Amino acid sequence: MVYTGIARTIIGIIGNVTSFFLFLSPVPTFIKIHKLGSVEEFKPDPYVAAVLSCMMWVFYGLPIVHPDSILVVTISIIGLAIELSYVTLFIIYSPWAKRRRILLYLVIEVIFMAIIVFITLQFLHTTKARSMIVGILCIFFSIAMYASPLTVMKMVIKTKSVKYMPFYLSLANLLNGIIWAIYAILKFDPYVLIPNGLGALSGMAQIILYATYYKTTQWHENEEERPKPDVQLSNNV
Repeated sequence: MVYTGIARTIIGIIGNVTSFFLFLSPVPTFIKIHKLGSVEEFKPDPYVAAVLSCMMWVFYGLPIVHPDSILVVTISIIGLAIELSYVTLFIIYSPWAKRRRILLYLVIEVIFMAIIVFITLQFLHTTKARSMIVGILCIFFSIAMYASPLTVMKMVIKTKSVKYMPFYLSLANLLNGIIWAIYAILKFDPYVLIPNGLGALSGMAQIILYATYYKTTQWHENEEERPKPDVQLSNNV
């Protein structure tokens, strides 16, 4: 049992490292936005959604909800700070109409999160009950985050090109999902296992697509002829 705890801690630390670099994967997009002084065709939706997902995972990992999950809390707090930085840049470089919509979504998320915290602490009096309710919500919002990778995968199949699906990001998604799935298995946690198991499957599907369409990819075609998807996000805890 002691060795299982040590192994889980080590795996969790590794998961924190891989998730941290995945959270940083959109940085080139925001460097481009900063240089252009405009968000152009990039959409804030994945990053705004990630803010709520990170808040939910921070709450889930607290001892009053799900004990012995401090490594879930640490990476979720880091992820929340990073995602808020991305959203802030969207607010700065967006026209007023889009800026107002982003701020409205953030306010709604904070209110929703406050309601969840209140209901959980006020009406659920055991960590088992709290873990179940908050864990189910975490699964729901994590699965919702897969919309971005699915959009990229659909475009790959349609165009028979992997030009806009970076191999190393797909590989990192696969490894990150596997690491956190192992973490969840060592001390069985279905609420961490389910989204990360699905994330690993998503990463594997991306790798298979990459291998399938690599040879048919026109690497030097005019980039303006094909729409560019937003940087895909992965489930990180």
